[in-house]
Amino acid sequence: MTDTRDAPVLDRAALAAVTVTVLAWASAFVGIRYVGRAYEPGALALGRLAVGTVALGALQLVRGHWVAPNRREWSLLVLCGVAWFSIYNVALNAAEQRVDAGTTSMLVNIGPILIALFAGLLLGEGFPRRLLVGAAIAFAGVIVIGLSTATGDTTDLLGAALCVVAAVTYAIGVLAQKPTLRRLPALQVTFLACAIGTVGCLPFAGGLVRDAAAAPASATVALVYLGLVPTALAFSTWAFALSRMDAGRLGVTTYLVPPITVAMAALLLSEAPPVLALVGGALCLAGVALTRIRPRSRSRGA
Repeated sequence: MTDTRDAPVLDRAALAAVTVTVLAWASAFVGIRYVGRAYEPGALALGRLAVGTVALGALQLVRGHWVAPNRREWSLLVLCGVAWFSIYNVALNAAEQRVDAGTTSMLVNIGPILIALFAGLLLGEGFPRRLLVGAAIAFAGVIVIGLSTATGDTTDLLGAALCVVAAVTYAIGVLAQKPTLRRLPALQVTFLACAIGTVGCLPFAGGLVRDAAAAPASATVALVYLGLVPTALAFSTWAFALSRMDAGRLGVTTYLVPPITVAMAALLLSEAPPVLALVGGALCLAGVALTRIRPRSRSRGA
């Protein structure tokens, strides 16, 4: 009886956390596109992560609950921080200087398929037929988007390649983060990974100082927003949700990000992906959705 009553509460809490994450991350693609007009990719990454680290550190101090990571957890935290926070952010920022926000979000959101493929390869979870077919469809979508970068006015092939780098490092980060959440609090994991990511971006400190001195106030305010909301808040709600559900099921929620991003970009930036990129994005999302469909016989035990 107790378990039955508790389950809906946990589901509602995880759903609320996922909703915040999806909306915040969709806004991040638009914000990065805007801030990237005044800040270089590395400087933007360092500024965003520094703000996020300070905010998360303050929350950690208020909460006061700390669990000392063991050696394996530290190694995973370093991998997550370097891959998902440092490399991902720099690659994403560089991509959005070449690719519109909507197209970027569609390419990056092949991440859930990469998570499943890496889990099959590294964790022995296997390669179900749906995964292989879905991956083929999604990567066909990537090729279509790649073709649009060769002909569209707002995209290019290097930008598309940087989006794929961001997707790969996102997948690596999620797989590294998940085991740490079995014992460590979600807020602590997010704070440490963000702090590690900030350290990884310190070589861009000089560029950040120069860009901040020359940037308009609106761009700097938007950079602070990126650090507070899509970083500190959204990564915390993501980690909270990840601690309550498996990485595959949570990863699929991120395919809601691209359509929200496209709508936000149209409204706030007056930009839209090329038609061919939209077709490719639809294929990517369809492939991701197919990989997340589970047979009824397995759904009860999942």
